[in-house]
Amino acid sequence: MNEFIAGLPKCELHLHIEGTLEPELKFALAERNGMELPYANVDEMRAAYRFDSLSSFLTIYYEGMNVLLHEPDFYDLAMAYLTKAAGQNVRYVEMFFDPQAHTSRGVPFDVVVRGLSRAIDDAHTRLGIRAQLIMCFLRDFQAEYAMATLVQSLPYREWIAGVGLDSDEKGNPPSKFAAVYARARAEGYRLTMHCDVDQENSAEHIRQALFDIGVDRIDHGVNSLEDPVLVEEILRRGIGLTVCPISNGFVVDGIKGEAIREMLDKGMRVTLNSDDPAYFDGYVQENIEVTQRELDLTRGELMQLQRNAFEITWLPRQLKDAYLAELEAYALS
Repeated sequence: MNEFIAGLPKCELHLHIEGTLEPELKFALAERNGMELPYANVDEMRAAYRFDSLSSFLTIYYEGMNVLLHEPDFYDLAMAYLTKAAGQNVRYVEMFFDPQAHTSRGVPFDVVVRGLSRAIDDAHTRLGIRAQLIMCFLRDFQAEYAMATLVQSLPYREWIAGVGLDSDEKGNPPSKFAAVYARARAEGYRLTMHCDVDQENSAEHIRQALFDIGVDRIDHGVNSLEDPVLVEEILRRGIGLTVCPISNGFVVDGIKGEAIREMLDKGMRVTLNSDDPAYFDGYVQENIEVTQRELDLTRGELMQLQRNAFEITWLPRQLKDAYLAELEAYALS
């Protein structure tokens, strides 16, 4: 089964590029930029990656970004991930980036987006993997800052497929960003939003995302199963849900396997993704393997998970169909 998973053409839709910053690269960038890290070596840094909640993860996550200062840093970050992903037969990825995590410490927006975009172009040429960017707003900052970041992004519109919302959800509901999302939609961006697992008011936040904001996709979203009205709306609109099994196991109790099974059985467009793989010890292939073992997924169910992912991408129909055809050819090989 693992051999089948390894060869499976894959699509990843919930991947924070800053969350792919492996300790080895972090040390290399720190040396290049003349910085000292609060760890003696890679092993000591990895030993610090022990999280029991979303907030405990975010503390270390944002601290690690400090080594990202210049365009080559962002290029190297994205190229390292895309190389790894291509090696796992990921054919397409829509990757999140957090511009406010960088502009808030003095790194220009232009530096961030140019470094990432250049890596995306080079990876497509050299490795055959295609990618697009999703710009996330940090929900624990003011909505006004998110709006300013949205306006700042407009000259780079051709490089950014859509917008998302991440970081600490507590006390920061989707409704806080309603005006920002309305402007983003008017500017032609696609819309997604984190509704993290087992957070305070999770189901209400999903309701706001669906009915008040009108998102095209929901990141995580497993708590939708608590309310049949939410499930019905997700099914009616064909909304995709980007679930991250291994990261779930770090911040809540287990990978949410039962929820993934229920979503599959209901015909919801659930997908499997890696979230922040450098911190959670698993890229997309490992996430699929873990889920397959826990749920005893069949090859047909693994195929359906990837069909779901390619179908909910923000790609033109022609490219979706090409990837789906590749997937079906693999099943017959």
